[in-house]
Amino acid sequence: MGEFEAAGEIVTGGLLGRAVEPRAGEGHHQAHGLCLNCGTALIGSHCHQCGQAGHVHRSLHAIGHEIVHGVFHFEGKFWRTLPLLAWRPGDLTRRYIAGERARFVSPMAIFLFSIFAMFAVFSFAGIAPPTDMRGVNAYPLAAIGVERKQVTEDRKDAIEKRDRSEIGSERRARQEREIAEADARLKDLDLAAKQLKEDPIEVKVAHTGLYALDHGIEKWQQNPSLMIYKLQSSVYKFSWLLIPLSLPFVWLLFFWKRQYKLYDHAIFITYSIAFMSLLFIALTVARAAGAPYKMLGMAGMLIPFVHITRQLQQAYRLRWWSAILRALVLTHLIAIIMTIFLLILVSMGMMG
Repeated sequence: MGEFEAAGEIVTGGLLGRAVEPRAGEGHHQAHGLCLNCGTALIGSHCHQCGQAGHVHRSLHAIGHEIVHGVFHFEGKFWRTLPLLAWRPGDLTRRYIAGERARFVSPMAIFLFSIFAMFAVFSFAGIAPPTDMRGVNAYPLAAIGVERKQVTEDRKDAIEKRDRSEIGSERRARQEREIAEADARLKDLDLAAKQLKEDPIEVKVAHTGLYALDHGIEKWQQNPSLMIYKLQSSVYKFSWLLIPLSLPFVWLLFFWKRQYKLYDHAIFITYSIAFMSLLFIALTVARAAGAPYKMLGMAGMLIPFVHITRQLQQAYRLRWWSAILRALVLTHLIAIIMTIFLLILVSMGMMG
């Protein structure tokens, strides 16, 4: 099922990207007659009154074509955008801000596609939160189970040693005592487990006075696996929050440069996050292909810093030393941004 889920996520990402990137700048066939939507006489490929395409499809093949086109082509612009995003990200950012829009995929379109594709690849590769985390009442039971298993093995060893010892020997007597102690310990453990099941432990660690917060903490205690799953789903759905959360921090790096507007910083952030998502996809695929962890770890630390430095230097026309300094600062700020992001998602999960 993981393969079908991954394929579905990629298709969804492509269609969402197409939804915010409806045009590609490629040519269209001329249409004639009247617009089928508003009845205006057509003088081009689209109705100049309502914007509908002059030629409409009415076949299952057309639906399949739309899906494939949305996923793999982004109307032809994806493959022109990707090389620049990887190697000349600052130039891509600057050219898009300057108005060169028809040639490239918009930041939000490639952002949506990369996020959906990243989680699809994670699902395909089996990267998921643990599902066997225990609640507070399960931990004592688990500890009892572990100790009971150990006591049972020790008792079995003592029986084997006793049977090999001579009757009446001091060694045999010592093994008999160990067996009796193990029997008593097993009896106590069974009694403790029975009492715990009948009367669960009530663990209270939150006394904030806020009912919603205390109730949320209790939910995390009782069913951590479900809460981790909800947190993963929230990361997936609310990843766009990273853009507004990052915006003030990037602005701080250039607040005295009046030529750069908040819009410029937002484009920078969106393209940067899209690249990082695509990088995580590449690293995950490389690991599945057998690449060593050490090499992937070095790539995961080095490539993001180099990419941010290049994007800063090219987009804001900085000297290299200035770009490196800002990249170092931004790297530390990213940790703060991610912490805020996760705190927001955890709070949403606890209050929801």
